[in-house]
Amino acid sequence: MKGPRFTDLAASLPATVPFVGPETQERARGAVFAARLGANENVFGPSPKAIAAMQAAASDVWKYGDPENHDLREALAAHHRVPAENIMVGEGIDALLGYLVRLVVSPGDAVVTSDGAYPTFNFHVAGFGGALHKLPYRDDREDPDALLAKAAEVDAKLIYFANPDNPMGSWHGADTVTEMIGHVPDGAVLILDEAYGELAPTNALPPLDISEPRVIRMRTFSKAYGMAGARVGYAIGHADLITAFKKVRNHFAVNRIAQAGALAALRDQTYLAQVIADVAAARDQIGVIAARNGLNALPSATNFVAIDCGRDGDFARSVLAGLIARGIFVRMPFVAPQDRCVRISAGQSGDLDAFASALPMALADARQ
Repeated sequence: MKGPRFTDLAASLPATVPFVGPETQERARGAVFAARLGANENVFGPSPKAIAAMQAAASDVWKYGDPENHDLREALAAHHRVPAENIMVGEGIDALLGYLVRLVVSPGDAVVTSDGAYPTFNFHVAGFGGALHKLPYRDDREDPDALLAKAAEVDAKLIYFANPDNPMGSWHGADTVTEMIGHVPDGAVLILDEAYGELAPTNALPPLDISEPRVIRMRTFSKAYGMAGARVGYAIGHADLITAFKKVRNHFAVNRIAQAGALAALRDQTYLAQVIADVAAARDQIGVIAARNGLNALPSATNFVAIDCGRDGDFARSVLAGLIARGIFVRMPFVAPQDRCVRISAGQSGDLDAFASALPMALADARQ
């Protein structure tokens, strides 16, 4: 036989990209987007201090990054008031999810998530042969009770739960999440994805409890800190679980430029506060644009807003196509009934003005 001998599992998987990037769409349409409002990127950008730190570190890019991520871990530990041994830094939450699945999921092991939630997690579970059980949303939010019940039923190794949630922007209060943590079945680990945590109301995030072995908290510099392209995320959890990441992680994955930028961004909480205010103002502006067109913007605790187009998924897909045709990059939820919405990232005024101009025409086309 010529060529690689793939495993049976690898041979059975489709070659896929969970998200089609805006660059791919720009190449296909032969033009760049006028407004990039689809990937939940922080268009307000990182702290100027983070940019300066990355520029200063660029001349040393010939060196490997610190494989321990020591300075960043120590700073995160001080910021969250936990020991550094309870923090693992990695190349974005995506990679950390992959490492965690690799650590605990063998072929056939049960994993529970919400149908329509973050698809990259599902991608990792499939890649390691896990059996994925997906539960529907309830009232446009993930359903903690249903997730827990299914986890107990199927003896799940992992439960994925995002708070705040992508793609709807919805959230549960800290009391609900704390109660959920307390009812995680023995032998399971709850992945509490808090990628949008800095943008959420203060009563949405429960206090950190590093003594609880059944939960791991995921955070990132991609959203509120505006560094999606740098790929820096981190996990907070029980020391035994955090230590286990060292068995499988890519030790040199976070390059020294990204480490320097994340460290400077973390230290500039004044800039972060301004970004949070700018995002809130943009969410309000998106709500006004939606209402002006007879649509309903759902409440959001993230840097995007889901707009209910008022009909079904086919109609929303037509609206999406109309926006893309007019140079506005947006996305939408994948699963009904949430796919009745389009999802708009918080943009700067020029971005949202372009969206406001295109939306009435996209709606008119869809209604025809």
